[in-house]
Amino acid sequence: MYLVYKRAIAIILLMMAFAAPTAAGPFEDAADAYGNGDYATALQLFRPLADQGMTKAQAILGVMYANGQGVEKSDAEAMKWYRLAADRGDAGAQTALGVIYVNGLGVPKDPNKGLEWFRKAADQGYANAQNNVGTMYEIGNGVAQDYTEAMKWYRIAADNGYANAQTNLANMYISGKGVPRDYAEAVKWSRLAADQGFAAAQYNLAFAYANGEGVSQDHTEAVKWSRLAAEQGHTTAQYYLGIAYANGQGVPQDFVQAYKWFELSAARGYKDAIQGREIVSGRMTSEQVAEAQKLAREWKPTQQSFIATPK
Repeated sequence: MYLVYKRAIAIILLMMAFAAPTAAGPFEDAADAYGNGDYATALQLFRPLADQGMTKAQAILGVMYANGQGVEKSDAEAMKWYRLAADRGDAGAQTALGVIYVNGLGVPKDPNKGLEWFRKAADQGYANAQNNVGTMYEIGNGVAQDYTEAMKWYRIAADNGYANAQTNLANMYISGKGVPRDYAEAVKWSRLAADQGFAAAQYNLAFAYANGEGVSQDHTEAVKWSRLAAEQGHTTAQYYLGIAYANGQGVPQDFVQAYKWFELSAARGYKDAIQGREIVSGRMTSEQVAEAQKLAREWKPTQQSFIATPK
C-alpha cells in the first residue's frame, strides 16, 4: 500500500508550479531551463525568486535539493524550501511534506504529521492530497482505519478527475470495502482513469473483461487494455499478456510474444511469470527463445504513471 513514489514528489510540485499563473520573465526562463536539464541556470534564476517569497520557486528549489539537481543533494535544504512554500499555503509543497513524513524520506516516519499536511492541501481542493487522505483512512495510518471515510475522500478526488483516486475508488468497489461490492461501478471508475492513461486502471479493465466482471467477457478487449498497461511496465499486466499469447486468448497464439512478456514480468519480480516462461520455453525452439529474449532486452516502457495505488 503506497501513497506516492519519491520521484512523484517532483512531478506533483513541478506540474503545479509550471501550470500556475506566474509573472512572465525569470520564472518562465527558469522553468524552461529546468525542463531542458540546465539545472545550473534554473538554480540561478529560481533562487532569487524563492528568496523573494515566490512559493512555486521555493517548492521547486526543494525538488532540486532533494534530487541533487544543480546542487549537492541535501534532504535538510529540501525540507527547508518545502516548508517555506508549505507554510505560505502551497498545496503541492504541503502534499510533498506529507509524503516525506509518511514514508520517512530523510526524516523519522511520522504519519500523524504527514496526515496533517495532507489535510491542509486537501482542504484547498488539491486532489492528490485528498486521495492521500483517503489512503491513510483505508490502511489506518495516522488515523483509525475507516473505509467509509476513505471512500468519501477517494470520491471527492475522483470527482475532481484525479486518476489515482478513480482507480482507488474502483478498487474499493471491487473489494467491497466501505460499499457493497459492485463490479459495474468499478468498471465505470476504472475506465475514467484508464482513459487518462493510468496503468493500474487499465489493468483493472483488462481483468474485468477477461473475467466478465461488470462487463460482458471479451478477451480481445482484455488484451487491448492489458497491453496498454503492460507497455507502461505494469508487471501483472505483462504477465496476463503472456498468458493471453500462450493460450491464444484475444490474440493469435504466439509463444515468442508469450515468452517476451513473461520475461519482462519475471524481471520485475513477478514469480508466476517465471513459471509461465518455463512452460512456454518447453514448446519453443532455441532460436525462438533467443528471439524472445532479444525482444525483451530491446523493449522500452512508454511514459509511466508514477502515482501508486493501493491493492
